[in-house]
Amino acid sequence: MAVAKRFLQTGEATGEVDLPGGTFGIEPNGHVMWEAVRNYLANQRQGTACVKSRGEKRGGGRKPWRQKGTGRARCGTIRSPIRVGGARAFGPKPRDYSYAVPKKVKRLALQSALSSKAQAGDVVVISDFQVSEGRTREVAGMLKGLGLTGTKCLLVLPEHDPLLARATRNLPDLRTLEFRLLNTYEILQAGRLLIMESAVAKIGEAWS
Repeated sequence: MAVAKRFLQTGEATGEVDLPGGTFGIEPNGHVMWEAVRNYLANQRQGTACVKSRGEKRGGGRKPWRQKGTGRARCGTIRSPIRVGGARAFGPKPRDYSYAVPKKVKRLALQSALSSKAQAGDVVVISDFQVSEGRTREVAGMLKGLGLTGTKCLLVLPEHDPLLARATRNLPDLRTLEFRLLNTYEILQAGRLLIMESAVAKIGEAWS
């Protein structure tokens, strides 16, 4: 059974919380985590890079010099890829880089990422809290109390909270995410995983 330390918003430790074993207590599979991260990054690519081929470049309709008799190499157009100002040979064109990964692979990768964080002691459970005014200093004070100032953290929420989202958007080292939007890349990118207490059971139900 995986466990994590439980803290109040003030930073005071209040014991431990049992984490769902089917989600946080498996043997991490490194290969499927790599595959999930690769898939996530590929799906983020816009694929809009584009260069002109020699058929698309303007000009170059006239042969620069005659084929024979000049002592120079033969040349058909000044827009050839080997000339300055010419086209690009085999350059990128707009394309779709996204591809699908089986759901079971994605689920196993997410479980592996959560389990690796739990085994490393990087999962922290925080009692449910709300920010009254959506002020950044409220969340910054919580991180200071936990000793996580300057540490890259991912705060997992049970549901979307507009005030909390506004309070955290100016903190460069903290990212908030609803439990249903968890992904392997975000988990592995974070140094510490901060989970609201009511989100722990929801993660177990959704991803076990």
